[in-house]
Amino acid sequence: MNRLHLSSGFVRQSLVGLKLLVVMTVVLGVVYPAAVWGISQTAFHEKANGQIVSVDGKDVGSKLIGQNFATKDDDLFHGRPSAGDYDGLASAPSNLGPSNPDLLSAIKKRQATIAAIEGVDVADIPADAVTASGSGLDPYISPEYARLQVPRVAKARGLTTGAIEKLVADHTDGRQLGFLGEPKVNVLELNLALPDR
Repeated sequence: MNRLHLSSGFVRQSLVGLKLLVVMTVVLGVVYPAAVWGISQTAFHEKANGQIVSVDGKDVGSKLIGQNFATKDDDLFHGRPSAGDYDGLASAPSNLGPSNPDLLSAIKKRQATIAAIEGVDVADIPADAVTASGSGLDPYISPEYARLQVPRVAKARGLTTGAIEKLVADHTDGRQLGFLGEPKVNVLELNLALPDR
């Protein structure tokens, strides 16, 4: 009788545990994710979907992910370098320390390339132009790097530097809440604002 009592108690507890597993799986695996998805689609639709930017019905990028805008015409603003070659699946920093010879070599190479493309002295190139961000997919550049590129973009598009400088100023976001972070320029939005040639 004692064994029968132990056996029925084990079965009862196992059934309770199984019921709890099913209920929690439904609540935490279906109901909760569906509720979060529904709220985000209703209240924050654009942000919940990756802030995709479309032009004439065609998706051209995300406001949140950097792209390689270097073209042979050099008529677009360039973004920050990417440690993962702008591959969203390989989003990561290079993990090279500031004294690593490979990183120093890459920075010097980037400085030389930018100095040649922009026609400026290496000392005038801001840090974000030659260093990748932590994600390797930073969609922003500093206003200084954007202004450095103004003469090249203006010349390639046949526009005045004043017109391009105004676009840079119009697309410069200030510090968050007025005091957090640094001013920044979203490269995708700035490039899309450029008038057609």
